[in-house]
Amino acid sequence: MIRLLIALGILVCWHPFAHSEPVLGPGDHTRAIVSDGMRRSYLLHIPPSYDPAKPTPVLLAFHGGGGNAKRMVSFSGLNEKSDQAGFIVVYPSGAGRLPSLLTFNAGNCCGYAMHKKIDDVAFTRRILNELETLLNIDPKRIYATGMSNGGMMTYRLASELADRIAAIAPVAGTMGLTKIHAKRPVPIIHFHGTADENLPLGGGVGKGVSGTDFISVEYSIRAWVNANGCKEEPIVEALPDKAADGTRVIRKVYAGGRQGSEVILILIEGGGHTWPGQNEHPKKLGISTRDISANDMMWDFFLKHPMP
Repeated sequence: MIRLLIALGILVCWHPFAHSEPVLGPGDHTRAIVSDGMRRSYLLHIPPSYDPAKPTPVLLAFHGGGGNAKRMVSFSGLNEKSDQAGFIVVYPSGAGRLPSLLTFNAGNCCGYAMHKKIDDVAFTRRILNELETLLNIDPKRIYATGMSNGGMMTYRLASELADRIAAIAPVAGTMGLTKIHAKRPVPIIHFHGTADENLPLGGGVGKGVSGTDFISVEYSIRAWVNANGCKEEPIVEALPDKAADGTRVIRKVYAGGRQGSEVILILIEGGGHTWPGQNEHPKKLGISTRDISANDMMWDFFLKHPMP
């Protein structure tokens, strides 16, 4: 009997999710952690198909500047895609003086997080470290997406957290730093509207309140094409025009990168500062194309690009 109890104790100690808190199950959860002496939080959506015995992919979804994690849930529609495809979605909350108006420090943007030099890379690493104690996550299939300032944050993670982030999918967000420090090639699929007035395709100051002098989409794409060692000339394809919404979608694929990496630009002609395939946004942000679903396209892309 004593030997049995000892053996059970060893199993508990060796269990990969041994923790002072219960192991989390399917559904929505709010988590709080301390990063750089600040209390930070994130929302967590675990799909119904989650099986603690199987490593599960994770998608980090960063909200736009002046938003918050809760708003990102409805804006992106990623919970529905999570339930369909079986991945975990994590919605980090940025930093700010007001809980409803938060930003991430993506380099040259934005607001409170940038001015206070908040280390959002360290914050992201702490989230992933905690998830490893609570869930059976697949370390080779951790991805990041984000809107606007959140999309810019994914570019920073690709550069500074490439040991944890397998691939990224920025939406309406460009690089916030001019230098790339990635230790490995990082596959990228970038979505951007030609009629985006908040973060213009060609860079510069948009109509948003941040006043940021944004880096252009062209610079961002070319910088990563070079960093990943992709072919300089893309394969260009016009995608089917499925909806009469005034938009057309062009796909530019820069293939042949090191370790199988590629950089893809999804250019939405007539598209605004929006999330392709979703209509949960203020009309002043412009048209959200119905020709494609960013959620479907990015997940298909992520499936092709686990960590080498």
